[in-house]
Amino acid sequence: MKMFRALGASFAVAALALGLSGAGGAFAQSRTIRYIVPLAPGGPNDTIARLMADEISRAQGVTIVVENRAGAGTIIGTDMVARATPDGNTILQAAGSFMVNSTVKKLNYDPFTSFEHVCYLVETPQLMVVPASSPYRTIDDLLKAARARPGALTLAASGPATAQHIEFELFRHAAGVDMTFVPYPGDAPTLTAVLGEQVTAALFDYSTGAGQIADGKLRPLVVGTGKRLAELPDVPTLGDIGFPDLDWVGTLGVVAPAKTPPAAMAQLQGWFSAALKAPAIQPKLAALGVMPKGLCGADYTAFLHKQFAEFQLGVRQAGIKVE
Repeated sequence: MKMFRALGASFAVAALALGLSGAGGAFAQSRTIRYIVPLAPGGPNDTIARLMADEISRAQGVTIVVENRAGAGTIIGTDMVARATPDGNTILQAAGSFMVNSTVKKLNYDPFTSFEHVCYLVETPQLMVVPASSPYRTIDDLLKAARARPGALTLAASGPATAQHIEFELFRHAAGVDMTFVPYPGDAPTLTAVLGEQVTAALFDYSTGAGQIADGKLRPLVVGTGKRLAELPDVPTLGDIGFPDLDWVGTLGVVAPAKTPPAAMAQLQGWFSAALKAPAIQPKLAALGVMPKGLCGADYTAFLHKQFAEFQLGVRQAGIKVE
């Protein structure tokens, strides 16, 4: 009798194991991941998130749903993910505001202790431009004029208290020039202002002004990437003009709630790394004017610490008060 009971128990355990295995397989196939974009739909950041979501869903057999949770300069969506269950099924798209907000606002979350850092996906080149009618043919011309007439020259960018605002302040101090910052609510109105010659110069993403540069309506003076853009081989970088420690790039990554299990983090990192290398994705990213990075885990965290320190310095130099 004991033997039969033991055999019966073994069969029961085996049946339970098979049942759980089947349930787990069904769960894996029906798994849905919420990819929170803390901005309104339609912009380049939203487009990149949807490209990543579609590629991973197709390649990995999961469902990734992009949800736009805009508001309060990306704080609403970011706070929502910080409070989400850390099971690997909720992730956040983290742009430059992820770090900027932590330097200029008092928040309910911390970019380091409230999140696990999945991958730094792409960077967007930014550049300084002037209208085609401008007398400044080079960045050296502009800087000489700014030093000769302190405060008279103006630069437009998205702001205030944005990554572009802080990047400009770091550059202004490093170059020893006094230019007046003119904030606009986004790249599109900034483009309109510089095309209309309402400002001396402007700083925005390359993709924002690429068409006008190609048409000869804008003159690029300097790009903020580490190497020259293939599309603008004659335009110097910040390093070329003597500022190798500065950069102007829009950053885009993915983070998850703190305490997301290591296995889930490794899976997400693998998925996003593979998606960035997918042959179907690379030309689409190039068309958007962005460059793949693919720094994941500790490498991404190290980059965020560096970015945080730079933004803190820029905030102090600009005299931006913490709200």
